[in-house]
Amino acid sequence: MTGETDLKKLLASMTPELLDGTYVFATLAPGVLQPEGLDPVMMFREREGTTLIVTGDAASAAGLAASFRCRMITLSIHSSLEAVGFLAAITARLADAAMGVNPVSGFYHDHLFVPTDRAQEALTLLRQLAKDNAG
Repeated sequence: MTGETDLKKLLASMTPELLDGTYVFATLAPGVLQPEGLDPVMMFREREGTTLIVTGDAASAAGLAASFRCRMITLSIHSSLEAVGFLAAITARLADAAMGVNPVSGFYHDHLFVPTDRAQEALTLLRQLAKDNAG
């Protein structure tokens, strides 16, 4: 299954879902092992270190310094990794509202990490974007 590539269908059919919990971004220096028992929702290695997205509670329990308290919104449509413009349209809509967002693409879905205090606003904007592209 390769996922949807049609931009209009992607935008019209996405169903944004706000997940429970508050997340943070943390980093480990190169060569530092991930704390035992930590279960990040995302991990990405860069030259400067390994980025982890974990719950705020998990970061505190592991003694990790954390940044960007955020909520996770999953766009419940199987978007193709080759889809063009999907995240650009979404991030542009949020940017128009002066809202920062950190998008992450998984194999099946795209996920947005938005400021904790603006999560409901982000949901409203995303639902309106879907409506604007329906029909």
